[in-house]
Amino acid sequence: MITLPALPYQYNALVPFIDEETMRIHHTKHHQAYIDKLNLVLEKYPLLQSDSVDSLLQKLETLPMEPKDKIQLNNNGGGHSNHTFFWSIMGTTKHVDPDLSKKISATFGSVDAFKKAFTEGALQHFGSGWMWLVENSNKELLLYSTPNQNSPHLSGHTPKITLDLWEHAYYLAYQNRKADYIKNWWNVVSVI
Repeated sequence: MITLPALPYQYNALVPFIDEETMRIHHTKHHQAYIDKLNLVLEKYPLLQSDSVDSLLQKLETLPMEPKDKIQLNNNGGGHSNHTFFWSIMGTTKHVDPDLSKKISATFGSVDAFKKAFTEGALQHFGSGWMWLVENSNKELLLYSTPNQNSPHLSGHTPKITLDLWEHAYYLAYQNRKADYIKNWWNVVSVI
């Protein structure tokens, strides 16, 4: 069954940009809740338990599951997958992917132009969800947001960068100042 992955840094590592209490609650309560509910669904389908969550999301429509369980897999599997990826692209140590940086510059004109477009997309997203930079099957970079816990894997896309836009990701420190959260978040993105 699925277990909560450890963060690659301490809960206080992203201070002052993301506070320790938010990180602890976000990881141990919110992410854990998605895992707990995902495991309840997967218990019913032993043959699916050996597949990765990302793989299950990619073939969600064709899985031999009850429709209500597909909804739960989308919501909670997406929640687990999205959060696991989100944790991995942040940190205090840069792990810059030079190929990604070059591809971003080629697609958007520069890394700064990409950050501006990504930020604008995140600010325009209404409600809970995620902002994404993804690569499609043609190896092209795309920017878009998804509602709730919908994952780019549902479209066969590979996540490259994501930002959690749910209020639980920022509300303790930023309250209704979503723009400040997004601006400060760039300080902890470690891949570009």
